[in-house]
Amino acid sequence: MVKKRILSGMRPTGPLHLGNLHGALANWKKMQNEYECFFFIADWHALTSDYDATGPIRSYIIEIFKDWLSVGLSPEKCTLFIQSHVKEHAELFLLLSMITPLPWLERNPTYKEQIAELKNKDLSTFGFLGYPVLQAADIIMYKANGVPVGIDQAPHVELTREIARRFNYFYGNVFPIPQTILTETPKILGIDRRKMSKSYNNAIFLSEPPEQIKKKVAQMITDPHRARRTDRGNPDVCNVFSFHQIYSDSDTVKQIDRECRKAQIGCVQCKQQMARNLIKALEPIREKRSYYDAHPDVVRAIIEKGTRRARSVARQTMEEVRAAVKI
Repeated sequence: MVKKRILSGMRPTGPLHLGNLHGALANWKKMQNEYECFFFIADWHALTSDYDATGPIRSYIIEIFKDWLSVGLSPEKCTLFIQSHVKEHAELFLLLSMITPLPWLERNPTYKEQIAELKNKDLSTFGFLGYPVLQAADIIMYKANGVPVGIDQAPHVELTREIARRFNYFYGNVFPIPQTILTETPKILGIDRRKMSKSYNNAIFLSEPPEQIKKKVAQMITDPHRARRTDRGNPDVCNVFSFHQIYSDSDTVKQIDRECRKAQIGCVQCKQQMARNLIKALEPIREKRSYYDAHPDVVRAIIEKGTRRARSVARQTMEEVRAAVKI
């Protein structure tokens, strides 16, 4: 049976953290056994908001590949590649930009949100407004049947679907219409209870040593209403407890829940126990990571192999596109 094809990517904005692991990578790892997977580093997308700070991008790309491989993405099961190394993405982006109505981009909810959030950056550029078109090119280039996303990213896939339909209307039935594959992700907040993000400086990274993880866990905000050791806590609003639910066994979770509510365990002890379980859970990732750190030639070979595979598929797609557009 022919597997359905999916595609997803990540921007190279820094090392990956627990939010990336549970928000995407854990699902990707499962999906590589069920689908024909294309996963890529979206370095051109990084330029849409960080066009004035491109220095670290190349090093970030290598670090992310190491994280991917350490988590368990297999180059034998999926195609791993770099967006900018497949120039066909730029050509399809150009052609799609000719047919994409401007109001479609202006109503994009993420566009409005990021303009409001990133007030310190000048995002009044064509590249930032038009990045959903580049995203559409990324997806339909490989004729993906589906795109795994969280609920907040679903509008992006819907816009890709609209662009693909519009292309097919003008030029013939070239592209399948990709489906949105909604993925369930556990709630992972940063150490300050905000969304875990590199820009907030509140993330726990996959590549961090155990001692650094311990320090960060010790800084985590717990139940804000529990001021003293003798106060009864509420695990339902405690960020540390949400980590226990992921990284501790069910008996420990029940015990922590019970003892916290009765003030039989303090936050310091609770954090120390969670940190030990988190470090233990990340140990296999750290071990694989040490191998790839010591063998950069292996990482480069994997990137080159995946990019060749992606480029081969992209070239075939663009031959069909050029024939359909008649240029």
